[in-house]
Amino acid sequence: MDLRTNYLGFDLPHPLMVGASPLALDLDKVKRLEDAGAAAIVMPSLFEEQITREQNGTILDMDLHSESFAEAISYFPQPEDFRLGPENYLEQIQKVKKAVGVPVIASLNGTTPLGWLDYAKQIQQAGADALELNVYFMATDPVESGETLERRTIDLVKAVKGTVKLPVAVKLSPYFSALPHFSKSLEAAGADALVLFNRFLQPDIDIENLEVAPAIELSTPQALRLRVQWLALLYGNLKIPMAVSGGIHSSEDAIKAVMAGAGAVQMVSAVYQQGPSVFTKVLEGMSQWLGDHEYDSLVQMRGSMSLQKCPNPKALERANYMRVLTGWKV
Repeated sequence: MDLRTNYLGFDLPHPLMVGASPLALDLDKVKRLEDAGAAAIVMPSLFEEQITREQNGTILDMDLHSESFAEAISYFPQPEDFRLGPENYLEQIQKVKKAVGVPVIASLNGTTPLGWLDYAKQIQQAGADALELNVYFMATDPVESGETLERRTIDLVKAVKGTVKLPVAVKLSPYFSALPHFSKSLEAAGADALVLFNRFLQPDIDIENLEVAPAIELSTPQALRLRVQWLALLYGNLKIPMAVSGGIHSSEDAIKAVMAGAGAVQMVSAVYQQGPSVFTKVLEGMSQWLGDHEYDSLVQMRGSMSLQKCPNPKALERANYMRVLTGWKV
């Protein structure tokens, strides 16, 4: 079965790849992931805070304010919380590149151009095949408008694209108010792909110790629904490809994502739960399903369930909304 796809300019044998995670820190595991069928490896994110820490010796705000209130201590990451510093990160890119033959995509996580541009160049020099910009920013300032936040990201993409020759993907959150318009703006700014979506981690509160308790949970297939919805809405309105990140645990999940319009499928939680062999299992399941349903290729199926195929997408969305609400039985 022809599962070939193109993502960030790479002709890949299929769309399944390792999403940004610590999985790429273990060279033995990286090799096992490639052997199991992963078509590309996305490195864990290098955080803006790590870059500024190295440049300034420390994070000024942390030094000034982290001890102001006992409750605030747990809000700020300490040096040991970062698995790799900037220099070690560049070295890890080189090691992974030597270990595997698939594309290696670096990842930068931040909100401003500060420190990004120089490290984007160094990442390119280290041998990364592409760069994923993970735009992770919680809007907490009541003075800052949504338009300002969008402009910040657009300017960042322009700056990075003007600095490196690498293809650049932008990993977004689902919380932008006009995502289709914003996506078109990112495409115009030079983004080579979009990744839907990153996840804002939701910490808990330890009411006895008065601490913020960081919590991370592996994704479930339910997380895919939001991503499928936006893939279906955006497909056909963009010339650049889209990748899905979050909620892919089976061949059925991957097929849904491609039907909605995904050109690449990133997997992390499923790998942690099932091991590298999940790639082999999902690929076999996809091939079987395509053959059983008389598809000749993945390209033939892509976008088949997107709203581009609907003459009036808004009406369809409203109809589905009303059908769900009126069909609920107590």
